[in-house]
Amino acid sequence: MTNVIPSVVMAEQAISVRLDAEAERALRFLMRGGTSRSEAIRSALLTASRAARYDQMAADAKRLAGNSDDRALVADLQEFFDEL
Repeated sequence: MTNVIPSVVMAEQAISVRLDAEAERALRFLMRGGTSRSEAIRSALLTASRAARYDQMAADAKRLAGNSDDRALVADLQEFFDEL
């Protein structure tokens, strides 16, 4: 059996968004050094995504730290890999 993974090339996708006054000010601030509107929005999306991922990882770590069974499992795994 052969596994085929199709490759998909995503073209840039135009979107439309309505900005309130606060968002418009924020966008103007991001564009202040000559950054284009599109680049400022792309950058803001990536920054927000990274922050959300970090928050999720921090929440996961806090949850796991509060679970003694999970801590024991992590300790066992660390010991196992140290022995390799």
